[in-house]
Amino acid sequence: MGKSLVILIVLSLFLGLAAWLVFLWAAHRGQFDDPEGPKYRMLDDDDEGGKA
Repeated sequence: MGKSLVILIVLSLFLGLAAWLVFLWAAHRGQFDDPEGPKYRMLDDDDEGGKA
């Protein structure tokens, strides 16, 4: 039971590290950028300019 628990812990750490590396790779390549956000942001009715 102890040997299988160690194997499962090492395997879960390895999979977690792999997922983190894939996330960093995707973030570095710009996969999470929002190219369409600015054109919709100007249509929001937020009165941040001082109008009351």
